[in-house]
Amino acid sequence: MLGAELSSMSELAKMTAASQAERTVLEEEFTWLLKEEVHAVLKQLQDILKEASRRFSMPSPGLEGQLKQENFILGSSTMDQVKGVLTVQGEALTQADINIKVTKSSQVMHFAFRDDKQWKLQQIQDARNHVNQALQLLSSRDEGYHFKTGAEVNKLMDAIMLQLTRARNRLTTPASMTLPELAASGLMKMFTPPMPGDVMVNFYINLSKLCLTVYQLHVLQPNSTKNFKSAGSAVVHNPGAMFEYNNTKFEVSHIHKVECVVPWLNDTLVFFTISLQLCQQLKDKISVFSSFWNYRPF
Repeated sequence: MLGAELSSMSELAKMTAASQAERTVLEEEFTWLLKEEVHAVLKQLQDILKEASRRFSMPSPGLEGQLKQENFILGSSTMDQVKGVLTVQGEALTQADINIKVTKSSQVMHFAFRDDKQWKLQQIQDARNHVNQALQLLSSRDEGYHFKTGAEVNKLMDAIMLQLTRARNRLTTPASMTLPELAASGLMKMFTPPMPGDVMVNFYINLSKLCLTVYQLHVLQPNSTKNFKSAGSAVVHNPGAMFEYNNTKFEVSHIHKVECVVPWLNDTLVFFTISLQLCQQLKDKISVFSSFWNYRPF
């Protein structure tokens, strides 16, 4: 009986010693993770996001301090109602040369930006700002910084992931607008000759595409029997959508959407995805270590 008890105690001592040894190894690995691997991941993130940031402001070859100008041809797989060439320089649309074929008369109208005008692509500007905020977070924890807990790393990863998610969302989720907001937009005042009152346009980014939507309108007569119902906010409004502007009621009669692929926007979206994966993988590693302890080692 005594022998069995001694044997049991011996086994328990061995298990405790093994458990203690395992714990020591885990603590050493966790310390290594905090000291070495976290900084290796931060360096990777910094390199990727610097490359993403660079895509937003590519320099012009041979021209010091000037951003590269790129021309994109607008195309549609369905009809040739709208054709054009857009010139992009960084976050600005510096020129838009557009031909619109009026549906009723087949007359072609030509519009271009006035020489003194350019249109700020707010989505690109916002996305770049979020990338730069993520880079600032990374630079605040240089190689000499010592992370003391897993929670501290997680907090940094969450802050970086928030900025990257916001950057990605700005490129993947165009802003909704009402038709009166579009009619009052400064974009309507940028063209020469001026846009007629029955045509409206909108530019926006969707993923890696720069999109142009053209609305042709007709005025609803005051004695019209149509039930007037003002349309809400949308990225793209459908034919039949109605709105009131300057005491006149309009209905969208036709809509034409054309787009062009901007390759460097696709690059930035890939960089965002890779960076978010790196952040999540680091969080997962810390989570694996924390699960070895009954209490949170944070």
